Amino acid sequence: MSGGPLAGIRILEVTHVLAGPFAGAVLADLGADVIKIEAPGGDMARTMTRNFTGPHNDYFASVNRNKRGIVLDLGTEAGQAALHKLAAGARGVITNLKPETIKRFGLTYEALKEYNDGIVCVALTGYGLEGPYSDKPAFDYIAQALTGVMELTGDPGGKPTKAGYSAVDNSTGMLAVVGLLAKIIEGKGGQVDVSLFDSMLAQLNYLASAYLNHGIEPQRIANSGHPHLVPAQVFATRDGFAVLFISSDKFWRIFCNTVGRSEWADDPKFATVAARGDNRTEVIALTAELMKTRDTADWVDVLGRQGLVISGVETLAQALDGELAASRDMIAVIPTPDGPLRVVGNPIKLSDHRQTYAAPPLLGEHSEEILGEPTATAAK
Repeated sequence: MSGGPLAGIRILEVTHVLAGPFAGAVLADLGADVIKIEAPGGDMARTMTRNFTGPHNDYFASVNRNKRGIVLDLGTEAGQAALHKLAAGARGVITNLKPETIKRFGLTYEALKEYNDGIVCVALTGYGLEGPYSDKPAFDYIAQALTGVMELTGDPGGKPTKAGYSAVDNSTGMLAVVGLLAKIIEGKGGQVDVSLFDSMLAQLNYLASAYLNHGIEPQRIANSGHPHLVPAQVFATRDGFAVLFISSDKFWRIFCNTVGRSEWADDPKFATVAARGDNRTEVIALTAELMKTRDTADWVDVLGRQGLVISGVETLAQALDGELAASRDMIAVIPTPDGPLRVVGNPIKLSDHRQTYAAPPLLGEHSEEILGEPTATAAK
């Protein structure tokens, strides 16, 4: 990679699978020289799926593009010596190994500050680098279970349900980037501790506040209904589903007038946000009956032209193949000798930098190149 706001900043990444690699990918997309350090056996994500473009596994490629890669056995003296040499010229280290392994491999600020007191060490763990739960195993699924997210997801009466993607791993990776860059901007080295549990719990913000201040426990609402706004949920249409989100009394009135139910706008049971919340069952029943009278595309056209928030419920394939993703340059195509390798691109758009993409490193691809470089001095 060349160019980008993080050009010239070297980050060492000792990670596997998702949360840590995603953090590294964000930094690499923004121009950082991210060096992925793998054990001799490699990141398990290299064989996570059966889908390959040449040697590149889809899973691994999605979060390891734009990086350089080396192999080090950090359990050996030679591996440690190489790590210390690299740390001397790096601004940051990102790792999502187990806390015990992070400490044993010397990937903390306490261990690396003698080689570079300006380095920022970021640990992504299940429950923190220290503390009574630090050594308990954790994954995205477990964090969703322990923070209440699974219990909150799904229709009333159904089984607890996880989010349809790795919400915890990805959000923890993004917060790790924020923590790392905050310390770099501060101009000081130090330890950054970001956990899956904390990251997910923090995202329950207003739901958590309702409980902490008033003892109100959130409940599931049918059809993915919003806890405070009505109608704001999934509705069945004549040929599928649509998400309709009425966020204010102004838009409720527009909706009622557009669909020929202007009497609803003036009915005291429905006229305000509070009234619609108090009479949720009736509002939803009336709206649901109405939404079944047209196809999804018709509703999106009719209501969308009035400025109302509505969309069809699309598949991932439709989203990736659609005009919106194309208009945002969200599908990156990386040329390889075995054909094009496609990944979802960087969502951060910069006015003065055109995003480019390089293939993920093969296992140890840049070991000789990087380990043979003279010791650099980290930019302060």
